[in-house]
Formats: sequence, C-alpha cells, structure tokens
Amino acid sequence: MARFDRNLWRKFVPNLASSKKHQRKSEAAAIRNRAQRAELRTALKKAKSTEATDDVRLAATRLLDRAARKGLIHQNTAARHKSKLARAK
Repeated sequence: MARFDRNLWRKFVPNLASSKKHQRKSEAAAIRNRAQRAELRTALKKAKSTEATDDVRLAATRLLDRAARKGLIHQNTAARHKSKLARAK
C-alpha cells in the first residue's frame, strides 16, 4: 500500500459531492485491486514452483476463479493460468 501515490488522484479535485464520493471509491478500489493482484501473483509463483503441492495449486486456482468472477482479470486469462497449472502436475 505504500507504493500507491494517494496524491496522484488529488491533482483533479471535483466540485460535486457525488464526484468526490466517486473519487474516494475509485481510490479504495485501486488499493484493494492492487493488493488482490499481488496476492494472486504470489500464489501463482508458489503454485508454479517445482515443490508445489496439490493444496497450493488448489489455492491458486480458487484465487484465479475469484479474480475472474470479480473482474480483476479476464476470464480467459484465468482459464489459461488454470490450464497451465493442471498441465504442470
């Protein structure tokens, strides 16, 4: 979370209350998405390692499914990663 520049969004200060709320929501979503994407990348790296167990691969698959369902990554991207993990067994 330290890498995210909160002042980046403050360059354009909205006037309307609804626009201010939208800006707050966008900032929160960006921080949340960055954390979830980092967690997903870490899980994929662990699952692709040679000493990965089935539990680790299953956890990575669940994260991929959730990320695709939430719109964090595209469904085809999730399917491609899942297929690659299944072939690596």
